Amino acid sequence: MTKLVAKGIEKAFGDRRILRGADLKISPGERVGLVGANGSGKSTLLRILGGVMESDHGEVTCQGRMGLLEQEPHLDAPTVAEVMDKVIAWHAAILEDYQAALEDEDMTRAAQLQDELDRVGWSVDHQVDAILDKLDAPPADALVSTLSGGEKRRVALARALLGGPDLLLLDEPTNHLDAEAVEWLQAYLAGHKGGVLLVTHDRYMLEAVATRIVEVEDGQCVSYDGSYADYLVSRAERRASLQKSEDSRLDLITREAAWASRSPAARTTKQTARLKRLEVLKSKRPAIAREKSFSLDLRCGLKKGMTVLELHGVSKAYGDKKLFEDLTLTLTPGERVGILGPNGAGKSTLLKVMLGSLAPDKGELIRGPRVRTALLDQHRTGLDPKDTVFDAAGSGNSHVRLGDRDVHVASFLGRFLFPREMMEQRVSALSGGERARLLLARLLLQGANLLALDEPTNDLDLMTLRVLEEALMSYDGVAVIVTHDRALIDRVCTRVIAFDDEGGVMEFASRLQYLKALEARKAKARSAKKAAQSAGSGQSSQAKPPAKARKRSWKERQEMDALPASIETLEADKEALEATMADPETYRTRADRLPALGAQLKELTDKIDAAYARWDELEALS
Repeated sequence: MTKLVAKGIEKAFGDRRILRGADLKISPGERVGLVGANGSGKSTLLRILGGVMESDHGEVTCQGRMGLLEQEPHLDAPTVAEVMDKVIAWHAAILEDYQAALEDEDMTRAAQLQDELDRVGWSVDHQVDAILDKLDAPPADALVSTLSGGEKRRVALARALLGGPDLLLLDEPTNHLDAEAVEWLQAYLAGHKGGVLLVTHDRYMLEAVATRIVEVEDGQCVSYDGSYADYLVSRAERRASLQKSEDSRLDLITREAAWASRSPAARTTKQTARLKRLEVLKSKRPAIAREKSFSLDLRCGLKKGMTVLELHGVSKAYGDKKLFEDLTLTLTPGERVGILGPNGAGKSTLLKVMLGSLAPDKGELIRGPRVRTALLDQHRTGLDPKDTVFDAAGSGNSHVRLGDRDVHVASFLGRFLFPREMMEQRVSALSGGERARLLLARLLLQGANLLALDEPTNDLDLMTLRVLEEALMSYDGVAVIVTHDRALIDRVCTRVIAFDDEGGVMEFASRLQYLKALEARKAKARSAKKAAQSAGSGQSSQAKPPAKARKRSWKERQEMDALPASIETLEADKEALEATMADPETYRTRADRLPALGAQLKELTDKIDAAYARWDELEALS
């Protein structure tokens, strides 16, 4: 049974028509990768399918629950805990319906609900804890209003996964995740029992997860069966076939136009029909959309052999947290260094130290002569949302300096696939990928010989990603790249620097070498833990070291947060009851109730003692 059907979806923004009759079907268990150029309508289509945007024409039908992750998600609760409470309310509703069906002896309904609970699990508390932990989400009591963009996306991704969805709609879910979280998400999606529609630039994830690829091309959806690698082959074959058809159409138009121009005017029926056929041929949309592409040449003319940057014994910490300590590093022309590590380890901070925008706590930085730096940060700063595309590229000027000559801004932007009709469009109206492409254009103008790229692949389409890779591979300066894109690191980087969460920094020849070292380190830790447990089993309980306190579960954190108010209520009830029992009027008019009031007082006292004991127990957990 098909889970989602979209028919004839059309959407335009002003005179810019994005979708023109797009059709899409997703069956249960299908995992579909949605690809296409920046601005082709992928995110727009996803939002229409998710019900947060209306189409101009067409209809969408979906069976079951849907989980949606947008590029810029909205969290509809004050705290992370309340966001999670809302998202798992569906599970409590199923349990209540199941219990009601049993009480009503509606065994058919009960059996259906039991099957549903068997599929999604009878308890979701452990799932909440596990998913928030794996995604490195902020703590439960964190205020949504104080979260960074990356933190909001991780919470929103957890919300989408925890909604018990029959269909997941995910727009760039790997943005702002570290490498370990990306690996976990890939395994999770590959094993997801429901349907998945995934927009991502992560080629490894597409290859591992997708069972079908759908490309948004010229406002319509073109489906290719198989994995991402199968798609690349099938797409090339399809485009070659369509190009032949288009060449035939153009050739026929050329011949018919030549006939019309040299044929004497006549009013015969045959000639009139032939002329009409020529007009029909001209009015038809091309059989294949023109493949848009651009080039990016970042070369700066830096000579090999010189040193661009040296770090000697450099350290940086924030408070008690050491980010990196005693780091020594030499960077020379042609090097492309990838930086790996968990979120918060200090990767972006190291970039700022290298660029000189942040001073190290100790150590020395030595820059070579005439070093020019440039930063592309993960937040895409440097663009004013109120600017037009034209002003953003030219900084208000009509021409830009490219190499040794001046180039008109419109011509320059045309190289980066910005047509003239987009020149007056506001930056705020651009898609995430279009903003990234605009920043790459500005990067070219800076002529930097030390590039710092912080998550440069976020929101890029696959074509732009390939262009960036080719530019970096031919770059003769130094590129330092922080990215979760495994394919980019494997193809581009000449070496990698890996952070741990204790201030350690290690250097490896490749990401794969780093992964092997990481696995060996984990295996050594597991062996040491097992040996310690074996050694401890033969000792007396007094000799055993105290067990490490386990972490509070999601439910336990909720319970602990609720205890102060609960204790306050119980103590208020106890005070009121004690006042009643101390009142002489009670002895005069309600003496027969005193035994019951005494029992009630004891029960309240026991509840208060139990609540305080439980609070102590929960506080002891980490």
